[in-house]
Amino acid sequence: MRRNLLKLALIPFIIIAFSGCTIIFQKGRRSDLEQIQSLSSQVDELARAKNLLEERLSQEIKDKQVSLQMRDKGLVITFVGDVLFASGKAKILPEANEMLSKVARVLKENVRDLSVGIEGHTDNVPITYSGWKTNWELSTARALSVLHYLINDQNITPERLSAIGYGEYQPVASNDTKAGRQKNRRVEVVILPKTTKVKEAETHSGLQESAENLK
Repeated sequence: MRRNLLKLALIPFIIIAFSGCTIIFQKGRRSDLEQIQSLSSQVDELARAKNLLEERLSQEIKDKQVSLQMRDKGLVITFVGDVLFASGKAKILPEANEMLSKVARVLKENVRDLSVGIEGHTDNVPITYSGWKTNWELSTARALSVLHYLINDQNITPERLSAIGYGEYQPVASNDTKAGRQKNRRVEVVILPKTTKVKEAETHSGLQESAENLK
């Protein structure tokens, strides 16, 4: 009981963190209560998914090939360094299939109603011999390779997935060192929470009500 009360108390802050916007809760509004209940359920769902992934990817996490984080955008599964791809390539390495299949299983069985974003990132070393025009193309191609693998090899519903490439422009470490560049070369699979902006919903409802009154 005490745990549930604490979780409900934290939900407004979690909503703000997930959605990146200010949400106003007004006492007694059904939409607010439904939002709290929905977010509470999603927090539990993402936490369970994180625990499962930590268990199934325990060796990969220990070897620092994969990391898991709950961040403002959702549950982030980061494949670090060159664990998925050879240098300058966008074809998934055969040895990476097992790691991706472990993630896919959780996506299919445990968070089947949540969308998934796939983000490609590179270091800032200019493209030279690989055939890509810039790091933008390489990071995007890598994100799309993971997306197509999840669809074609793991039967993830395409409507759940999106892919984007950020190139070198969202580093998580300094590109001045080899270790930093390795961390920046990564693919992030993000399990996205469903969030709605209560304030926008109320505004839309208010406009509809005003329109009805003018008839």
